Amino acid sequence: MNDDLSIVDFSPEYRADFKRLNIAWIAKYFEVESHDLEQLDDPEHHIIEPGGYIFFAKLNGRVVGTVALVPSGDGEFELAKMAVDENFQGRQIGKKLGEALVTRAREIGARRIVLESNRRLTPALTLYGRLGFREVPLVPTPYARADIRMEMEL
Repeated sequence: MNDDLSIVDFSPEYRADFKRLNIAWIAKYFEVESHDLEQLDDPEHHIIEPGGYIFFAKLNGRVVGTVALVPSGDGEFELAKMAVDENFQGRQIGKKLGEALVTRAREIGARRIVLESNRRLTPALTLYGRLGFREVPLVPTPYARADIRMEMEL
């Protein structure tokens, strides 16, 4: 089913896909917040230049998913902005994006990956658990929708 699925690194040609995919899921379940738009409107400045990475899932040449690895200090990175086009969900695309992100984090010597999510997003939380994330106490966050924090020690 995923024979033609590839995971690729950020390129400016995918900037609009990064925003499109994330706005779609955020707007479906929550309100798009100013911190979302900051990252989605200028991913190079807010994610790539500080030392982060953005991955894209391409299926038959079409961008159908994305995830970001955002530096948050002292060997810690955040898994952020994971989105898969709802027409392509259930095909293990999120899992492949998550695995690529964890692999890159290990390659660059990250100590920990953290993420913030919402308990309503059961499929996402299940995926994070399968990738090796465990729930930890919530800390102050710029996202009103965040009600769960998870982390993975590498």
